[in-house]
Amino acid sequence: MSRRVRRKGAQSKDKGKANLHSYSEICHVSSSSEKVEVDWTSLPDDTVVQLFSCLNYRDRASLSSTCRTWRALGSSPCLWNSLDLRAHKCDAATAASLAPRCAKLQKLRFRGAESANAIMHLQARGLREISGDFCREITDATLSVMAAKHEALESIQLGPDFCDRISSDAIKAVALCCPMLKRLRLSGVRDIDADAINALARHCRQLAEIGFVDCVSVDELALGNVVSVRFLSVAGIRNIKWSSASQVWNKLPNLTGLDVSRTDVSPSALSRLLSSSQNLKVLCALNCPLIEEEGNYTACNHKGKLLLTLFNDIFKGVASLFADITNTERTLFSDWRNLKNGDKSLNEIMPWLEWILSHALLRIAETNPQGLDSFWLRQGAALLLRLIQSSQEDVQERAATALANFVVIDDENATVDCGRAEAVMQDGGIRLLLDLARSCREGLQSEAAKAIANLSVNAKVAKAVAEEGGINILADLARSRNRLVAEEAAGGLWNLSVGEEHKGAIAEAGGVKALVDLIFKWPSGGDGVLERAAGALANLAADDKCSMEVALAGGVHALVMLARSCKFEGVQEQAARALANLAAHGDSNSNNAAVGQEAGALEALVQLTCSHHEGVRQEAAGALWNLSFDDRNREAIAAAGGVEALVSLAQTCSNASQGLQERAAGALWGLSVSEANSAFFLLISIAIGREGGVAPLIALARSDAEDVHETAAGALWNLAFNPGNALRIVEEGGVPALVNLCSSSASKMARFMAALALAYMFDGRMDEVALIGSSSEGSSKSVSLDGARRMALKNIETFVRTFSDQQTFYAAAASSAPASLAQVAEAARIQEAGHLRCRFLLCLVLRLEGLLLCFGILPLSLKHVLLLLFSSLPSQVADMQCTMRAYCRRPVQLGSFVLLLHQQQLPLKRKSLQRLYFEILNTTMWRLPFEA
Repeated sequence: MSRRVRRKGAQSKDKGKANLHSYSEICHVSSSSEKVEVDWTSLPDDTVVQLFSCLNYRDRASLSSTCRTWRALGSSPCLWNSLDLRAHKCDAATAASLAPRCAKLQKLRFRGAESANAIMHLQARGLREISGDFCREITDATLSVMAAKHEALESIQLGPDFCDRISSDAIKAVALCCPMLKRLRLSGVRDIDADAINALARHCRQLAEIGFVDCVSVDELALGNVVSVRFLSVAGIRNIKWSSASQVWNKLPNLTGLDVSRTDVSPSALSRLLSSSQNLKVLCALNCPLIEEEGNYTACNHKGKLLLTLFNDIFKGVASLFADITNTERTLFSDWRNLKNGDKSLNEIMPWLEWILSHALLRIAETNPQGLDSFWLRQGAALLLRLIQSSQEDVQERAATALANFVVIDDENATVDCGRAEAVMQDGGIRLLLDLARSCREGLQSEAAKAIANLSVNAKVAKAVAEEGGINILADLARSRNRLVAEEAAGGLWNLSVGEEHKGAIAEAGGVKALVDLIFKWPSGGDGVLERAAGALANLAADDKCSMEVALAGGVHALVMLARSCKFEGVQEQAARALANLAAHGDSNSNNAAVGQEAGALEALVQLTCSHHEGVRQEAAGALWNLSFDDRNREAIAAAGGVEALVSLAQTCSNASQGLQERAAGALWGLSVSEANSAFFLLISIAIGREGGVAPLIALARSDAEDVHETAAGALWNLAFNPGNALRIVEEGGVPALVNLCSSSASKMARFMAALALAYMFDGRMDEVALIGSSSEGSSKSVSLDGARRMALKNIETFVRTFSDQQTFYAAAASSAPASLAQVAEAARIQEAGHLRCRFLLCLVLRLEGLLLCFGILPLSLKHVLLLLFSSLPSQVADMQCTMRAYCRRPVQLGSFVLLLHQQQLPLKRKSLQRLYFEILNTTMWRLPFEA
């Protein structure tokens, strides 16, 4: 897979006030001039404090240890009134070390159960706000102790992921321990009973906001007892009895805002709430199926109350809350934030409204229900872009996450909705997201980078990201010490590196080095960061210049390390793909040899061909295929058990993807190359036959997919050089398969190689081995070599005739006019054969010529042979000249020599003529050195 999008999973909400990029920029500026030396200890105190405020808590603590002055400044209360523990792992020991600085801590954000348990060691008795995510493992005991240790809490927020292990018991403990509680937001609690809600009503008299979101069960009648509540959200709860709830809730004296989004609220209950609630001003009912089916609530204002649904104009509705709107409705959120003396009631409604909109749109984007294209294009994308400009950090993060999710159609196949992605771009969203990515808050950096990554799957958006400087921003974020930030940035570089347009820019921005460093920085940091780094490097390695950058940055060692030791299949797949791409440039750089020489590389790839994951097997086989073009690699692959592994892979891939089938056949093709005429390489070819490699290759040669049968034909062609393998091909029914390819494949290259395989097989080499059989037991399947030979030779002749119209060819050959010959050659050209070496192809074409002559088939002139040769080669003049000199400097014109023998009708049997021809061919053509 060349790109990846993310929807759910590790939603990176790491705040941690760190801007290491800013700090490194300061250092870079100071070092750019050799004559300037900065005495950091002489900086003004307020500058140092501002610098500290841009760092996360770990870097802030580390920097404080450099000197006494900075230790005092680093402990300033203004730096520790809020703390975000999400950026790094926080255990009890870490919390205890931070405790001396946290005496006046007011706000705290954490992630996961371990950090939640560590909070108690901070000894922050004056803590006012707690917000946590990834809370699935947080238990009643943890929340109860958290409340007991921090009695001054005014706000508790756990979500948006579900709190599966929290029950009503913990909520009762919160009510008893936190009498000053003003806001309680919980997501995914299984059951909230009447006792818990009544405890909140009795003990928390200032509780103004309740958010029970996506809970399984909530006692709706008990909620009517919380008379202090002003803002209530029950979004995502499906079992509320709306007839009784509407009768009770409309009596709440202070209820100003109500969120019933994603519930099964009925139209009658909605009407009752709108008509009977005295102080209700805003009712949010986004994505409520019964309301949308009814279709009667398209107006925003109902008896002075604002109703928000997916089918009315939300911007227009929110604008109705303002007495005077001087600017456009689309700017009302920013206009409200800029108001200095706003309405007090409005200043309470708008932050809550931002929060419920961000949460509702995130949930809708995650589930991505059908039929909402119009909503997203008309106003949904614009709403999210306004919300990422909120002054509330959690609203910004959720809006950015929703932007990352709502464009994704299929996250498995990395497919995005082009219309939605381009709507974000056209509304200025790319610049807003890049600005967010440059924030000093790591949670925003992570979510913005994720959104940019997903949007960049669209080519137009990717171009806009590059033009706005996004590649440099993502390369900087990939160097972050926050793993989740670096992970999302690597994902962005992965998607931007698809195609050729942005690879050079990524390399120039230092992206290659940053990606390689990620692998060394977090070798066991989880599959996310490693898969994205390896995937991006795989895309970059497809470019010749960038592949050299990858190698110079230590990428070969890093990728081999992943292939050898990483247990995540996604990482293994991308590491193997990256190694395959690095090895694909054997003719232009030394990466192929470098990969083969890296300790454990070939052994790891061979082992990966046995993986249970099809993608891993496919990419590992592809890497071995590319590596097998190097003679030393070919020998090492065989020594590492590659023959057995690849034959087994070919035998088991009949029902696999075409990509796996092609690579399995291709790897066997590469291993079976005998161009060097080395005894060891011939032994590899023999081993492939003995291990049972012939039969699966014949099966793949019958495939309808051109890439598959073309590659299988190439492997059979190489194997046919050995007489035993040639006979095996005949015994296993390979002749009909090759004949079919030779006559009917749409691929010229497949037809060409099938013809060559047949030519090898029936040049007389099988005659002796056929007497004893191909198997080690000395038995052979009953086959008719004469019948197979006649079938093969007939189709070879037909194949040669198809390269051009005979009349046109002979006219061109007789005239020797360059233009005529060029026209005929162009018609016969096999573009795919360009990677074959001139000497090797020349031998093969001569073999075809001699074979046809020896068996009395229509003789071909020397010009026709050369024409066929040139039609199979690239159009470079140097290659043609090299081949012509190599052919013409022979002491004997081999084709003409055989033709002469045939025409003079010397007393030679046909079999003797065949042997004579191939003896000359093997002793002269194969061993004579060639010079360009």
